[in-house]
Amino acid sequence: MEIMRTVVAIAETGSMSKAAERLNLSQPAVSAQIKRLQSLIGGELFARTANGTALTELGKLALQQARRIIDANDQLLRLGGADKYPVRRLGLSQLLAERLFDEFSKESLSNVFVSAEHSGEIRRGLLEGFVDIACLFLRENFGQELENLVVGDFQFETSWVRSNDFVARPGAPIPIITLPEDNWMIEPLDRSGIAYRVVLRSSDSAVRISAVRAGLGISAMPSALATPDIVKSRDYYLPKLPPSRAVVCIREGLTDSDVKQLAKRLSALLANLDAGANSPKASAPRH
Repeated sequence: MEIMRTVVAIAETGSMSKAAERLNLSQPAVSAQIKRLQSLIGGELFARTANGTALTELGKLALQQARRIIDANDQLLRLGGADKYPVRRLGLSQLLAERLFDEFSKESLSNVFVSAEHSGEIRRGLLEGFVDIACLFLRENFGQELENLVVGDFQFETSWVRSNDFVARPGAPIPIITLPEDNWMIEPLDRSGIAYRVVLRSSDSAVRISAVRAGLGISAMPSALATPDIVKSRDYYLPKLPPSRAVVCIREGLTDSDVKQLAKRLSALLANLDAGANSPKASAPRH
């Protein structure tokens, strides 16, 4: 439905930038939506002109169908009155997904589209306009572009974690389970001169945690999210890790009350994690 509304907005405004402004999306997000639709249809829908953006002949046909689809969708939603509340797109760190589903009722998420991804993907989606509200972890120098979007800011102790029966072999490199293109675990090992070997890389937190449980190696995560079947490893040879910073962000330009309420609930979720772990006090949510 978002792509259909984007087609109509471009046709009515004659400009991708104006359409993006109308829809509260970034221009790259609008361009990506149109490219996706064009790849599915198999042809160009818009052509650049001296006066902006104009529909091609194929685009005119697509516009007709888009308006019909939107009308049918709106009529269906009106049957139950659901069109009063727009769908919000929540980008959520995979590590927090289980806690979200435990603490939020299905009714409270009825108008929320959840995208549970690695924090790097959520950050990209927030900057490009695909995500309205984000709850993610930021590493040092990883989220400077997001600072003005942060409405809740928390810090958690970070721990090395391993299975109950994992034993490091004396003199052998430490087996490490990590994320692709992420050196926040690797740099402290390098600085400490500790020998290691990466045995698994995955952006999927469930895969990494499963590998830890299976005893393939050690990994790291916010202490508050470590499950009872995972040991917080405090072995003397492991370097201390920097704290994990978790933030709640709202996409630029969104000021609706339902968005602020959802952001407030996400901040409360992080605050509860912080209190439960007895980690350093979270800074007050920003308003």
